[in-house]
Amino acid sequence: MKWNLRWAAARRDIWRPSQLLVAFEEVGFTPSLSKVAALWSNKPVTVRLDDLDMICTALHCTVADLMEAEPVAVAGGEQEDDRQAVGGSPPPGWWNATAAGLRRRTPT
Repeated sequence: MKWNLRWAAARRDIWRPSQLLVAFEEVGFTPSLSKVAALWSNKPVTVRLDDLDMICTALHCTVADLMEAEPVAVAGGEQEDDRQAVGGSPPPGWWNATAAGLRRRTPT
């Protein structure tokens, strides 16, 4: 997952964590400056959904503006691209929900 907080902030003419903190406070989101600096400097391991919602509100953006899916490395050095169109069929091995419960999808 690629973290695009700086890009989303730059679209609002925000160039420093202290400016970002002010934008957050304007929408009632009050994290510490150290937390804002960590979000600014690094890709977070986790982000609470409530916090993500407040970040998007402050920056007038969507979650898709903040995060971008990247291909996942798999065994053998290849890359697997899990992105698919909405409504498309899942790749082989994905689990499907049925009336009888979960079942492993059989490869076609």
